[in-house]
Amino acid sequence: MIILSIETSADETAAAVTQERKRLSSLLYSQVLLYKQWGGIVPSIAKRAHEERIDQIVEGAVKRAHLGSSFDKAMEKVDVIAVTYGPGLAIALEVGIKKAKELAIKYKRRLIAVNHLAGHIYANFIQNRHGKPARLFQFPYLALLVSGGHTILAIFRNHLDYQVIGQTKDDAVGEALDKAARILGFGYPGGPIIEDLAREVNNQDKYLFPRPMARSNDLNFSYSGLKTAFFYRVRKMGEKEKLANLYYLASSFQEAAFDSLIIKLDRAIKETKINQVAVGGGVSANLYLREKIRSLMKKYQGKVLFPARDFTGDNAAMIGLVAYFKAQKGQYVKDINHLDRKPRLMIGEQKYF
Repeated sequence: MIILSIETSADETAAAVTQERKRLSSLLYSQVLLYKQWGGIVPSIAKRAHEERIDQIVEGAVKRAHLGSSFDKAMEKVDVIAVTYGPGLAIALEVGIKKAKELAIKYKRRLIAVNHLAGHIYANFIQNRHGKPARLFQFPYLALLVSGGHTILAIFRNHLDYQVIGQTKDDAVGEALDKAARILGFGYPGGPIIEDLAREVNNQDKYLFPRPMARSNDLNFSYSGLKTAFFYRVRKMGEKEKLANLYYLASSFQEAAFDSLIIKLDRAIKETKINQVAVGGGVSANLYLREKIRSLMKKYQGKVLFPARDFTGDNAAMIGLVAYFKAQKGQYVKDINHLDRKPRLMIGEQKYF
């Protein structure tokens, strides 16, 4: 089964062609540079950028898959079209859904609506054209989703079967890292900047910021209090003192943010007795976080999966992979006119059209 997938949930315009788990092509246009001056995604700009690039990205992905001598010829070999329908920015999701509908109608192809969060879990299992890595599914997993918009712990019991056991009560970890970078005077996205600064001082924890919800008896997260503590600590410093301690401030904030993840992941392993973890989302590209999770898994003689770093962020290959397993269960869109965006869709929520 060959699937053409489209992803426009936030600031990446992406398309991919997959065959079962194999990635035949994957193409994206990142809007990150457009938001440097704004410190984050601007929905109206995102929509316009998606509209300007969507045709080029879709056609480029199909061309790179080498399915035919022309777009029309290649589409004859595409069996299914998949698209992200949530969660994400409503007006950004709309662009991808509109394009998917247009293609489905023109080429008389079935359509599959995919949950973006499920894509981040399945990103761990994307293969190249030659079927590598030959990573097998060995259920169940604890899924840890860490991104700019989400911080979620879920039990991944089987294909398309997720049970949320913990989530952020306010801000996501990626959003918190971006905010910390802005407080220090840096641009967007802030996560990679914080990681680089922290590495310069070997991730030392000089300031011992609070670990959010460390003593709560649940598996939920919170980052608003940590952001507030960080803001007031920096504000008390003079500019000279702040500049002299930039590396230590960044490192201490990152340590507190990641410790919160480790504390809850540790508790989840104890409670569920599941010692296999699948991590996904943009923050999972952070090498220090990967090191901390690997150390935790050694304690439980467990196994952790991370996506290839090119697929930690938003991409369409992961959408195509989810669509393959949805196709096996016959979860196609029944009425294309009813397919609509779901900006607040949750990982365990199944919506059929």
